[in-house]
Amino acid sequence: MFSREESRALRKEFWVSFGKSFPRKWILYHTKIKHFSFKFHFDTKKAMVVLDIEDQNLENRIKYYEKLVSLKSVLLENYLPEAVYEDIYFLDNGKEISRIYVLKEKVSIHNKNTWQETMEFLNKKMLKFEEFYRDFEDFIKS
Repeated sequence: MFSREESRALRKEFWVSFGKSFPRKWILYHTKIKHFSFKFHFDTKKAMVVLDIEDQNLENRIKYYEKLVSLKSVLLENYLPEAVYEDIYFLDNGKEISRIYVLKEKVSIHNKNTWQETMEFLNKKMLKFEEFYRDFEDFIKS
């Protein structure tokens, strides 16, 4: 078991190491669509690369999610075959969003032995997600 300080230090060490190992300017929040962002996630049980639609205006959220659903076969066939679509996803704080994600299980930010494979996973999957977004950005934004 790790103390809160030890856990915080490990998290910081991982993300600094990831940034040094894969130095790149990611899209993340710079999609030019409000409440539409890419994120990395790594905790004690899993790693994920996600695309979140967090607009509290349900009509806007549905509009963007439906555009992504219309591209689902393209995303699955050409970019991320393991992508999971969830039109209703609840964050830990209870906020309802829509999410598309890829998941790697059986890795832990507290286990340095899983860091390299997790970094490679995060890098590879985010590159594919960004490639998909760039290829269909005009359609998604319209």
